[in-house]
Amino acid sequence: MNQADFSVVVLAAGQGTRMRSDTHKVLHPIAGRPMLMHLLATVEEMGAKRSVIVVGKGREQLEKALEGHGVSTALQAEQKGTGHAVQMAEEALRGSEGPVLILYGDTPFVTRETLRAMLDRLAAKDDPGVVVLASSPADGKTYGRVILGEGDHISKMVEFKDANEAERAVKLVNSGMMAVGSNDLFRWLAKVGNANAAGEYYLPDIVMIAKDEGRNPVAIEGEAFETAGVNSRAELAALEEDWQTRRRWQALEQGATLIDPESVWFSADTELGRDCTIEPHVVFGPGVKIADGATIRAFSHIEGAVIATGCEVGPFARLRPGTVLGEGAKVGNFVEVKKAELGVGAKANHLSYIGDASVGEKANIGAGTITCNYDGFGKYQTEIGAGAFIGSNSALVAPVSIGAGAIVGAGSVVTKNVAADELVIARGDQKGFAGWAARFRARQQAKKDKK
Repeated sequence: MNQADFSVVVLAAGQGTRMRSDTHKVLHPIAGRPMLMHLLATVEEMGAKRSVIVVGKGREQLEKALEGHGVSTALQAEQKGTGHAVQMAEEALRGSEGPVLILYGDTPFVTRETLRAMLDRLAAKDDPGVVVLASSPADGKTYGRVILGEGDHISKMVEFKDANEAERAVKLVNSGMMAVGSNDLFRWLAKVGNANAAGEYYLPDIVMIAKDEGRNPVAIEGEAFETAGVNSRAELAALEEDWQTRRRWQALEQGATLIDPESVWFSADTELGRDCTIEPHVVFGPGVKIADGATIRAFSHIEGAVIATGCEVGPFARLRPGTVLGEGAKVGNFVEVKKAELGVGAKANHLSYIGDASVGEKANIGAGTITCNYDGFGKYQTEIGAGAFIGSNSALVAPVSIGAGAIVGAGSVVTKNVAADELVIARGDQKGFAGWAARFRARQQAKKDKK
């Protein structure tokens, strides 16, 4: 059996009724990434030769989500248990000679190291035939129990529904994940029966079948976090919280400062540099990269943005996908930036919207400035040159270009290109009418007094 030539079967055919959702259970996100995609990312890093996703109800959603991931699907049309589900992958794995890892789409955080340890144990000289991944969570709930004999050898495995009181008291529970030789897997599955409380074909039954053939199936114990599955919204929230806690401590260990760690929320791919400071109540959506020494102030929401060293963002800022901030750039309070690049040292300090724009080095965007990038049909670009100064409450109607060093007077509505170093003022002339306000108030008061 070629250890490197391993395949993966991911069970994702469950109906997920306890989620009470139109979205397939394994597509519910944790840290901004669907559970199934967390698992597939680990499998892809390991270099699995074949990956088969067993689908059932909601297969259309899964097949769409899996496009471009180089995996195949197998249909379990009827829900007859986990053993039956794995059998559905037999055709897709035909010709495979290596070991098979059996995983679950709603158990997303098993690590590469643990999966590799399972494959290594399967290939050991004592040839156990089956390696079961177990764990000892604080609450074993209704998971099946793993009862060990000598060393890591399994004496018995029993589903919770079929277990007696003594067996239910065992702390070691079955995660459902296994490593099995492909030459044995489907032969053993064909021997599995359904004479149990649920009338289902249980995958763990192959452990006892292997023992009957003289093999010595074993268990590897993983961390409870790795084996935690999701069957409800509450369990989804609990696993999200657990993941976030781990990611926060990882950020601290890697040299970031989190003022209030519990209020910061990361995505699966968030990248933080050393000596960056994250203030309370910051949310990172997918695709954020923050360089060394940047500061993200409180109550900011950032996704799809690249932030260079020395930048300052917020408080109360929103950076949307396509935002790129050059070194030392500043985006202040109540500023929204979308698909825009701010050059080195550029500033948009207050109450502005910068969308579909390029802002040159050391340009200054005054409070209340808007790049009017959308006409109801298309998006258009605004170009602001290096050192330009945009006065407060200005509207730049794209497509438009503001030259380097130009000044736009406050309150201007700019619809034409502005040359470098030009001053442009685009607003109506101010007119004054002496005494008009006093006369107006007198007339209005007289009307009110007559009523």
